[in-house]
Amino acid sequence: MKLLFSVLLFLLSFQNFASTITVCKECKVSTIKEAIEQAIDGDTILIKKGIYKEHGTTIIDKSITIIGEGNPVIDGEMKGTIFSIQATNFSIEGLHIINVGKSYLEEFAAILIVNSKDFQIKNNLLEHVYYGVLIEKSSNGIISNNTISSNAKEEAHSGNGVHLWHSENMTVSNNHITKMRDGVYFEFVNNSTVSKNTCKNNLRYGLHFMFSNDDAYLDNIFESNGAGVAVMFSKRIKMYRNLFKKNWGAASYGLLLKEINDAELKNNIFEDNTIGIHADGTNRILFTENDFLNNGYAIKVLGACYNNTFSKNNFLSNSFDLAYSGNINENVFDQNYWSSYTGYDLDKNGIGDVPYRPVKLFSYLVNKTPEAIILLRSLFIDIIDFSEKVSPIFTPADLVDSNPQMKKILW
Repeated sequence: MKLLFSVLLFLLSFQNFASTITVCKECKVSTIKEAIEQAIDGDTILIKKGIYKEHGTTIIDKSITIIGEGNPVIDGEMKGTIFSIQATNFSIEGLHIINVGKSYLEEFAAILIVNSKDFQIKNNLLEHVYYGVLIEKSSNGIISNNTISSNAKEEAHSGNGVHLWHSENMTVSNNHITKMRDGVYFEFVNNSTVSKNTCKNNLRYGLHFMFSNDDAYLDNIFESNGAGVAVMFSKRIKMYRNLFKKNWGAASYGLLLKEINDAELKNNIFEDNTIGIHADGTNRILFTENDFLNNGYAIKVLGACYNNTFSKNNFLSNSFDLAYSGNINENVFDQNYWSSYTGYDLDKNGIGDVPYRPVKLFSYLVNKTPEAIILLRSLFIDIIDFSEKVSPIFTPADLVDSNPQMKKILW
């Protein structure tokens, strides 16, 4: 009983000492740096509307809350990182941060977080930044409802919107990220979630992650990015209900999968991409209930792709539904809807009576000789595709969907 009383007394005393420090040009405290120096653990710093020119020296090593009132502008004057944080249990909310410095040697950021945990970065507007939010060796963080943008022109001299390295248990949600190098970047980031973000018009990838396991990517929009989305060297990834749209270019795709194992892609939409999914070295992945609409290639499968299942997907008006490297198939295609399927259903059970071969000879020829694409839609191509379907020689003989659906699958 005495122990409980002591704990309660400590908490009450902590609350009594915690205070709010107001920052404004006419206030007793007129700079953010000064407010941080005065603050103790548990304090709140309230920054009034205005313009504050601060950078680099704004170091946070305390458990404090920083709140902007009326979106005060924090101007870094292109001199480097603006907020540098190494702390536990802190939050930054409601700030308009602009003009982060750029460098070929250092990774300047609007908000740099290192060796920290239990924090929130939310409802901020970050503009003209090098890196937006840069996080290293941290855990249990939330980055949400931020708008991050810059004017990236070349990969070597631009940074990422939300960049995480060697971290875990992170949530990146409801952010709008444009004109950066990569929208969201994960490297060695485990047990984390990226959800409901819009990554659009970024120079390279909307989402780029490597060596990151047990993560989930849910309900995001990846549109009109330079090379689309890249997921590489990772395990046990779940990608549900994302939109991959208008990622066009000679080396572009909706989604690149490179050395990915034991993952699941479900209820995603791949629309108007050069390649919907580009798979290389992927194993034991379930692709189910996805829509592939108006892509150049819906799916392009290269080498070392084994024991994957493509089931109950819709392939709608793609130039090529499937391109395949080699003539041996160790993947399953079953119960998909193919808009180019011309078979029949005499028993009216909704399943085509004739198996469907999704790999056309022409897609094989284009893989070997890309210039052959100029023959697309010609009568000659229809003839050679028909001959390969009757007697497959160049495409895998056992790559068939034995249960093609007669109607588009609703999910």
